Amino acid sequence: QVQLVESGGGLAQPGGSLRLACAASGFTFSDYAMSWARQAPGKGLEQVAGIYRDGSYTLYEDSVKGRFFISRDNARNTLYLEMNSLKPEDTALYYCTKLGGPHYYPGAQPDYWGQGTQVTVSS
Repeated sequence: QVQLVESGGGLAQPGGSLRLACAASGFTFSDYAMSWARQAPGKGLEQVAGIYRDGSYTLYEDSVKGRFFISRDNARNTLYLEMNSLKPEDTALYYCTKLGGPHYYPGAQPDYWGQGTQVTVSS
């Protein structure tokens, strides 16, 4: 069965960095687009970054552009999210998600989600 296991969350200071990882199994990782989504306290879910199956194209939500970078290692079945210049408003539960096809686009609906990893940005 599909499994997505996130790691790398934790506490960071404003201006700091964290790197999230997502270990994928149970499907052919290189066939599918992937994305990271987050849910902040009291707010709805939002997709923050997506990547094509081969890593050739990435897309970011406006609030994270230039600060967050999504990447993947298809040989290791792993998705990453490098988060820099962190802000308190980045505090959220971050989810790794699998899309149903090879391409990511705004509004694409994932078909599988991980359990999430908590990111807290505070001084």
